[in-house]
Amino acid sequence: MNFQTGNRVRLLIGGTEFFAALIEAFDAARDEIYLETYIYHDDDTGRRITEVLVRAAGRGVKVHVTVDGFGSANLGLDIRERFDAAGVEYVVFRPEHYSWRSGLAWFSRKRLRRLHRKLAMVDRKVAFCGGINILDDLNDPNHGPLEAPRFDFAARVEGPIVGPISAYMLNQWLRLDLPHLAGSAQQLEEAVETWFKRRDWARSDAGGGDVRVAFVTRDNVANRRSIERAYLAAIKIARHEVLLCNAYYFPGRRFRKHLVAAARRGVRVRLLLQGRPEYPVQHYASQTLYAELLAAGIEIHEYTASFLHAKVGIVDDHWATVGSSNIDPFSLLLAREANLVVRDATFAGLLRDQVERAIEHESEPVHAERLLETGWWGRATNAISYGVLRLAVSLTGVTGQY
Repeated sequence: MNFQTGNRVRLLIGGTEFFAALIEAFDAARDEIYLETYIYHDDDTGRRITEVLVRAAGRGVKVHVTVDGFGSANLGLDIRERFDAAGVEYVVFRPEHYSWRSGLAWFSRKRLRRLHRKLAMVDRKVAFCGGINILDDLNDPNHGPLEAPRFDFAARVEGPIVGPISAYMLNQWLRLDLPHLAGSAQQLEEAVETWFKRRDWARSDAGGGDVRVAFVTRDNVANRRSIERAYLAAIKIARHEVLLCNAYYFPGRRFRKHLVAAARRGVRVRLLLQGRPEYPVQHYASQTLYAELLAAGIEIHEYTASFLHAKVGIVDDHWATVGSSNIDPFSLLLAREANLVVRDATFAGLLRDQVERAIEHESEPVHAERLLETGWWGRATNAISYGVLRLAVSLTGVTGQY
């Protein structure tokens, strides 16, 4: 993992802080904006972000938006027309084409390889990384109005780490946009020229901070296990605390082995997981792992105030990660993900305070007694969900790890 020194990092709590910071950065943009998101929804938040991007394009900023073909399959026509009219360039990662044939191919490995990252970059000076989609914080497309905002995080960074983030986003954009350039010799020439300059994008002098940060990605080429390895390396050397808060938790055997080993050597291991299932199969499948974890002394809490969408972790008093990667096979083995790993006691402390507050005031502890009280229907539901999830994992070719 390549840590960059000299950064400034700000923790953003929930959509309220994230969207305010994102809009501020977009409004200050002078040259370029890059945005990648899994979900870009046509709601109040989506329209606010659209307005800011259109406004930026109107003053000459080059705006590039990348959305996932499944997560943003319902991106509104109005938003797309506004993008086109304003000159905002956007591409769709693996567009969905629904038909009876696509239905039969639903669980293909290729189809499950989604663009799940939530990244933004402005002028190669400011970048954002986290788990928050372009989506209203108090409304869900599948479940309607929420009683409380989703529990989620992002981070705003300035400094040398913005260089690698910028280069990575540029590389992704050029790869996806290349087919659209075939009809324009001038645009193709400009893209090729930019491609050869991409190494310059990996360098950034802005910042003036003192925080060490690494940008860790997962793809299906050179970085297949990078995010998982970052977690395991930190857990392996943990001395007193591992605190994980994750929306979709279904770790493989190696990950569970590291957590159990940490607990047995006296490290306090706590998990904050979903208590209100957004996708029932993943939720109930994860509960089949509870008995093993509780028996090892690992504490489990379920968040009940709203949907838990966070993908964060804290190890000891100086290591923290914020990003888009769940601890499940879809994130760790299939999707394109991005996390920041921050080595800083202040940042780790702020994140820990938020997770601990949620554990204390907005969650319920899971005890072994609750598992014993689960009726035959609950056990059957968990077992069936576990089987379905393992079937999906088999598409990755590593079923033996789960």
